[in-house]
Amino acid sequence: MTRIPTWRRIGVMLFAFSLLAAGCRAENDTSSGGSESPDASEEETSEEPSATEEETTEATEEDTAAAAGDAEFDIGVTEEPCPEPVNEDNGCIYLGTISDLTQGPFAALGQSIVESQAAFWRTVNEEGGIGGFDIDVTTYVRDSFYIPERHNQVYLEIKPNVLAIAQTLGSPGTAAILPDLKAEGIVAAPATWSSAWAFEPGIVESGNNYCIESMNSIDYALENFDPAPAKVMAVHYPGEYGEDGAAGARIGAEANGLEFVDVETPTGADNQAGAIDALVSQQPDLVIITTGPAENAAIVGQAAAQGFTGKVIGTSPTWNPGLNESPAAQALQTLYLQSSPWATYATDTPGHQALRDAIGREDGDDGLTSGWVWSYPLRDALTAAAEAGDLTRAGLLEAASNLEEVDYQGMLPEGSGNYAAEPNEGAVRGTLFQMPDPDSSTGVSLVTEEFFTGPTAESYELTEPCFLAAG
Repeated sequence: MTRIPTWRRIGVMLFAFSLLAAGCRAENDTSSGGSESPDASEEETSEEPSATEEETTEATEEDTAAAAGDAEFDIGVTEEPCPEPVNEDNGCIYLGTISDLTQGPFAALGQSIVESQAAFWRTVNEEGGIGGFDIDVTTYVRDSFYIPERHNQVYLEIKPNVLAIAQTLGSPGTAAILPDLKAEGIVAAPATWSSAWAFEPGIVESGNNYCIESMNSIDYALENFDPAPAKVMAVHYPGEYGEDGAAGARIGAEANGLEFVDVETPTGADNQAGAIDALVSQQPDLVIITTGPAENAAIVGQAAAQGFTGKVIGTSPTWNPGLNESPAAQALQTLYLQSSPWATYATDTPGHQALRDAIGREDGDDGLTSGWVWSYPLRDALTAAAEAGDLTRAGLLEAASNLEEVDYQGMLPEGSGNYAAEPNEGAVRGTLFQMPDPDSSTGVSLVTEEFFTGPTAESYELTEPCFLAAG
């Protein structure tokens, strides 16, 4: 059933009453002039409104319904404007954010993602909002510390107040809330690239997953490194994030007949002695590293200082521009490449330009880029739900599950964001490669201008999450 906000219905009624009152005042003025009797005046006020009055009232009701958003809604959507509305006549859609903002290994990344997503949704609001509603993505921002238990705790705190989750940072934290997201039918945009999300309705992921990214890293190295690698080592966090990247490395190595070594390492720059020793003692030709930036710097910098000379490619979250100022900077500039699901902040696409315009500066880190890209699927799902007249959680889930392509404004290849397809058909398989660049605001510059898809990723059948298939 279409629901028109109560305060707007009251406004329509008051408008109609004002029309009648104006008519009565005009009649009373005529009566005081002696040309009409009180009885005649009463007769006239009891007549039906004129055609003009009916048309005006109907038009006002239609305008009000359109402004309010001609849709059903339930949790996380209000008739009242947002706390800081751009469009004061709009209602409000509240989205939640759970990020690593202070204490975890991805705090710098999380802060940039939050800033970028605030800019993204402000831009949406400045363009009129969605279906008669502004989008609030700032009221329900919470810090997870990159601890799964806390991630779940703050999720439960904000869940009663939000329609969807605009950001859930980290594979372990997202996995912690996944059962409840599914039970409640809540759509979420993950700030993570686990291959598991392809199998979860309502999780609107963007870009290649860690598994495909690692496959492409190995194929890229085989095509471009001299000598080509014969021995591959995966160094990674425990849990879905690290294990998904390592699984892709294993799949890529085995597909190409390469020797493969798996090294799991804990969080913390001071806890990398085992990983460093593995690089130095085993001297792999290629290392696929799936950690945080601090661990990346410790492993590469200290291993190089002890004689490691192989090449290293890091999955996207392992990089931070500050590494170019770290003691490991020289080793990283010599040995390291960064794989990435999309191009850097300064890239020339309509989406990148819209991002820079919204942020208000030409230089920025790629946490800003990621936050912007991750917001497109939820925008398109909200738009589809509003057009279908159903901004309930169930309506949004239906809309998200039937998106066949998301408009990323050129930031991802055409055809990306197909959530209606089966996981294997919908998977994005292109990866970009970057090298450390101290002169770039992102700390890296592109090595490949076009998305690279190697033969391993091209032919791989994604029938289950990679960390399960390779386990």
